[in-house]
Amino acid sequence: MAPNDSAETTGNAADEATGTMAGRRRAARYVVPVAVAGVAAATIGLVPALADSGDPDLPKITAQQLIEKIAASDTEQLSGTVKISTDLGIPSLGGLAGSLAQGDGAHGGSSADPQEKLTELASGTHTLRVAADGPDKQRVSILDSAAEYSVIRNGDQVWAYDSKSNEAYHATGDKASGHAEKRGEAAVPDGVPTTPKAFAEEALRTAGPTTSVTVDGTAQVAGRDAYKLVIKPKQGGSTIGAITIAVDAKNGVPLKFTLSPSSGGKAVIDAGFTGVDFAKPAGSSFSFTPPKGAKVTEADDAKAQRQAGKQAPEFKMPGAPAGLDGLAGGKGVKVIGEGWSAIAEIEAPGGRAVPTSPKSGDVPPAAQQFLDSFGDKVTGKFGSGTVFKTRLVNALMTDDGKVYVGLVTKDALVRAANSAN
Repeated sequence: MAPNDSAETTGNAADEATGTMAGRRRAARYVVPVAVAGVAAATIGLVPALADSGDPDLPKITAQQLIEKIAASDTEQLSGTVKISTDLGIPSLGGLAGSLAQGDGAHGGSSADPQEKLTELASGTHTLRVAADGPDKQRVSILDSAAEYSVIRNGDQVWAYDSKSNEAYHATGDKASGHAEKRGEAAVPDGVPTTPKAFAEEALRTAGPTTSVTVDGTAQVAGRDAYKLVIKPKQGGSTIGAITIAVDAKNGVPLKFTLSPSSGGKAVIDAGFTGVDFAKPAGSSFSFTPPKGAKVTEADDAKAQRQAGKQAPEFKMPGAPAGLDGLAGGKGVKVIGEGWSAIAEIEAPGGRAVPTSPKSGDVPPAAQQFLDSFGDKVTGKFGSGTVFKTRLVNALMTDDGKVYVGLVTKDALVRAANSAN
């Protein structure tokens, strides 16, 4: 293995490279719901666990050059299989997702609605089959032992189909604009990464004065030679230990993404290709006609039901930690700190305390069981409250109606609450 340049790249060098990518897609918005179930569901990424199978001997490259290689990648066609594993240290969301989203159709909803279906990917290990042919044709399929769920975009048409329930979801024109339009990504709701490239671009948005970016050797992923780019917070208090991105040495496409927690142990997120082909996919990959007898739900109908409160709200995946800065200036919201250690302070509507026990239907029993499984009572200058923990995102809900949330440790949240009082 050839030695690689591991000199740090921070500030302008990384900002300039990531600026290129920023021009190709809208900036992700970091949405932090007041409900802890929402916080947990919205902060979970999709990920796969893959073993490297060798260290190829590649030419020396600097961190800046590798970031620029990712930014300059113009690969628009690919197909392959992605394995995603997520371990946030919380109970499986499979049953909870069904309880909260009511996606079984009991209330007129559709099990094929991407806003509901993808919540199930918040934990565990999943296999996805992906295909892309330019910015207007993408497909992602979630493979199960006895069923398959697919989201297909072809121009202004977006279809989603759940073979288990024989239900389909359909959006057209502007109604499909809420889906991914980025090269090499499947058509899924905004902010939900489904490929290592999507994860990598979100992570690289944090590259700046608070971040160390280095090249740390080589690897082979899905039979292709790759460089390993390592991103680490310089600040203390973050739950993120390091992010490792395996970058295709030939075309600059990220092949694998691994997020390791600062607490050590198993990766929180591990997503990567087990097989990939950069040839043009067959046109039939992006064609879909609902099977005979399938129940079809139009996007307008699904949206109307969500707005009426009959179904779960639209959870969006957060961007990189620096995305918390986007909350600054929002009503009842301010950001404490910066970069990886940024914490959002949110005032509950009317200064009311966030409910932490089920009463009058405020919190569904399934959600309450979920919350209680990872909550710790804490006290400080701010008074008292409960910290709801995962291995990645933590939230402190105080008894006087404030919420402090971020990709930071419990102690960091308590310090932030103390300093604000």
